[in-house]
Amino acid sequence: MKAYEESHPWITFSASDVNNLPPKTWMLLGEARAVCEQIADTPLKPGIAEQMNEVALIKGAQATTAIEGNTLSEDQVAGIYRGEYSAPPSRAYQEREVRNVLDALTDIAEQTANGTLDPITAELICEYNRRVLNATEHSPDVEPGAFRTHSVTVGKYRGAPAEDCRYLTQRLAAWLESEIFDSGDPETGFALTVVQAVYAHLYIAWIHPFGDGNGRTARLLEFMLLARSGRMPLLAAHLLSNHYNLTRDQYYRELEAASRTKSALRFVAYAAQGLIDGLREQIELVREQQLDVSWTNFVNETMDQFPTSRANDRQRALVLSMLPFTETSREDLTLLSPVLAALYAGTGPRTLSRDLNRLRKAGLVTRNGRFWGPNTEIMFTFMPPIAAT
Repeated sequence: MKAYEESHPWITFSASDVNNLPPKTWMLLGEARAVCEQIADTPLKPGIAEQMNEVALIKGAQATTAIEGNTLSEDQVAGIYRGEYSAPPSRAYQEREVRNVLDALTDIAEQTANGTLDPITAELICEYNRRVLNATEHSPDVEPGAFRTHSVTVGKYRGAPAEDCRYLTQRLAAWLESEIFDSGDPETGFALTVVQAVYAHLYIAWIHPFGDGNGRTARLLEFMLLARSGRMPLLAAHLLSNHYNLTRDQYYRELEAASRTKSALRFVAYAAQGLIDGLREQIELVREQQLDVSWTNFVNETMDQFPTSRANDRQRALVLSMLPFTETSREDLTLLSPVLAALYAGTGPRTLSRDLNRLRKAGLVTRNGRFWGPNTEIMFTFMPPIAAT
């Protein structure tokens, strides 16, 4: 009998308790699958898609380091990623922590896209730990990427016996790559993918195989499992780290409860709720972009009904420069963009009045006193009807 079997009997590498998840959690996982498919199947403008992926990466890196006490803000992390910010000497170690995670997340994303991602092994998990700890400050008895040889305690929780860490990490890797988390049914397969990722996270926390960086290693492994699954867009695979950071107090409570109750059920339910909360926010951003595309098409179709002229081009530019659901004072309208300012240079106030009146008659703009805005609300009339609630 190994030492962990007496000290940590809940480390069983069994997923049978998934069958006992509450109905609400299964409903959340079903909704998450539907939203992921909707995001994945919705075409976005190339610049918007790239921007959303970049924001997700930055948020994920900031979140997973912030949980460990890194105080660099999201804007500062974005600056590090874009090469526009360097931390002062007193916080250089925090910059290194962020760079390590950014590099690891970027590599996983690229390997996923290229199909070159390695299967999970104990060696790969060690490599993830080496990467997050590379050139960072840590205790002398900590060797990045190497299994610890001493006992560790986090709060009231004591990690698995040091002599079992290698064995347990090898068991974990084999378990995660087993058929237990596979299913030919798409709905069940998606749920098992999320459960697999959360279990990977939780088991790293339970085993605590390394002297430092276990949390970052766990969240990196969790991201990798979601990203490689093909069931979740990359920008959504970062959402669990964001959730853990936004609810940091509860995150530690749920980890502690999982150890105390020797069950993963509460932690899986907590993670599922955070995942769908993040997905709902992402789908709203996607819908905003789709509305913008539809609005642009509607404006162009409407303006194409009028004869081609400089006035037509100017009016088209005017309405498309207005911010959706935003009113702008008449005197500021021509300053909405450099292109618009150039088009109205040398014209008098009557030109703007004529343009606004024509756009208003065409149903493209609305007026509220001296404020004007695009009539984007009209797009909702083209949606399928549904009863009011």
